[in-house]
Amino acid sequence: MIERDRGSAKAMQHNYRPDIDGLRAVAVLSVVIFHAFPTWLPGGLVGVDIFFVISGYLISGHILQQLYDNKFSIFDFYSRRIRRIFPALILVLLFCLAVGAVALSAADNRELGEHVAGGAGFVANLLFWFEVGSTKDGGISNPLLHLWSLGVEEQFYIVWPLAAWIAWRRGMSVIKTIAAVALVSMIFNLVIVYIDRTTAFYLPVTRFWELLAGAALAELERSYGGLSRPAANLAAIAGIVLLVLSFALIREKQAFPGIIAAAPVLGAVLVIAAGRTAAFKTLIFSNRIAVAIGLISYPLYLWHWPLLSFGYIIGHDTPAKEVRFALLAASLVLAALTYMIIEKPIRFGRFRKSAVAVPLFAIMTFIGAAGYWVSEQAQHALPRDVAQVGVPVAQNALPLQ
Repeated sequence: MIERDRGSAKAMQHNYRPDIDGLRAVAVLSVVIFHAFPTWLPGGLVGVDIFFVISGYLISGHILQQLYDNKFSIFDFYSRRIRRIFPALILVLLFCLAVGAVALSAADNRELGEHVAGGAGFVANLLFWFEVGSTKDGGISNPLLHLWSLGVEEQFYIVWPLAAWIAWRRGMSVIKTIAAVALVSMIFNLVIVYIDRTTAFYLPVTRFWELLAGAALAELERSYGGLSRPAANLAAIAGIVLLVLSFALIREKQAFPGIIAAAPVLGAVLVIAAGRTAAFKTLIFSNRIAVAIGLISYPLYLWHWPLLSFGYIIGHDTPAKEVRFALLAASLVLAALTYMIIEKPIRFGRFRKSAVAVPLFAIMTFIGAAGYWVSEQAQHALPRDVAQVGVPVAQNALPLQ
């Protein structure tokens, strides 16, 4: 057992891609800047799409390699997902419940409790889809609005591992399976985005193609290897150009995701496909600062929006620029602490065993139930006329405002 663990650790170290952590840093910083200072980086919303590609590439690559090695286990896959996703999310959900208990009104707590339950159940995207069209604050009064993307991602990983396993077991071409499902998802995206932009934004089926773009790259690399050095350099340049153009030109009022989402998705695919050593790419994505931010990108994503949202709710207005800077600094500190104290011991340290997934799942279930209870208690505390009319929360189809 010790020798196998050492071998696994060496393999992980050998396969580690610091440039992908750097790309994570670009993705999370674009979202954070867009949320705090939307006029500074209007296209920052595409950071989530970059995250989807990275996730599809890394996780699908692991799934497919284990399938071909006859080592894939559904239980092991989900236990790893739980150890990766649950610890930081549990902490943020508890924080939101605690702040709500001391600082929010009954009406706000009713909505917050529902959203905690939705976030704990990874259906936040569907919950917010149903709630859209209710207030005029663009969603800033919802501290958990950013969990829509986590809902999309985890819904994908309910379906995709099983689909990949079936394709592999039946001797089907995995790359053709990926292409077929991605094409169906893209068609839904292109049709629905012009019928109802909100539906296209939140539904998982209109987003799956983004994660499958990363999965397709992982399978192509597994089958045919990486790019040659000249091709890798061209891919890196083209990918960076596409990402820069996406940040500069894409706006939240456009039909998004739609066809324009292909630009950041393709850009992320090309940057990843370029490998870890392509020309000047290492200067942008593999430097120490970018890698460090990439390592804490998940907790940073989780922390930044609730702090900005509570700042808005408590102050009854958009916080001053100085306050927003302070909140982002606090987000960085909390993200770093979360990564060092909670994430690393559970993912890589002495608590990394699969058995840890069971209590984590139980805790998340309890938090979801607690959120529902808070919502019900707040409902009873409201005046009858308010309780009957309701105080809906999110509006305007655009959760990244």
